[in-house]
Amino acid sequence: MKSAFLMRAGGVFAAVVMLLFSSAGLTQGTVSPPKATFLEVSPPQPTEPGKTEVLEFFSYACPHCAVLEPLMEKWIKKVPSDVVIKLVPVAFNASMKPMQQLFYSLEVLNRLDLHAKVFNAIHEEKKRLFTKPDIVAWAVTQGVDRAKFESVFDSFGVVSKAGRADQLVTAYKVQGTPSLAVAGRFLTSPSEAGGYQETIDVADSLIRQVRAK
Repeated sequence: MKSAFLMRAGGVFAAVVMLLFSSAGLTQGTVSPPKATFLEVSPPQPTEPGKTEVLEFFSYACPHCAVLEPLMEKWIKKVPSDVVIKLVPVAFNASMKPMQQLFYSLEVLNRLDLHAKVFNAIHEEKKRLFTKPDIVAWAVTQGVDRAKFESVFDSFGVVSKAGRADQLVTAYKVQGTPSLAVAGRFLTSPSEAGGYQETIDVADSLIRQVRAK
């Protein structure tokens, strides 16, 4: 009985060990495939002619986007002149729409100097800039004229830009933020690349690949 029990126990132990090694891709004859650092966009999307276009899909409410923002600022200063980086605010639901319109309002008013400050206000100062009244009140504290901001916020131009952003999110099948799309063909993110700086490094590598052809 004791011998039989030990044999059964040993068999269970061996099976567990084999399962662990198999899960790690360490059993003989198996190798875990390397994790892809980007996705291919299907179908490829049209981009600005004569330029290598990079789209940064982001949300002001996204803490990961807040971390990536200063890294993007440094990177943008180093990219070649034929590389165009465009910011695309994402609204996965109706509650995110005001933040989307906030970005385009700042763009129209030529106040994108406040872009990084929005992240800081939400994630460091814990301001809830999620509704139009709160957004307008904050913009005024930053020296933006209230009447001008309110007129632009709901303007046809801003609403149209927000609608175009929604179309891009759908076309690129963006599932989360931040995500970087390169040349209409590739999409990477911290979850794909393995980190924030790694996301930029992967995008940089893809840019070199595209420009070399």
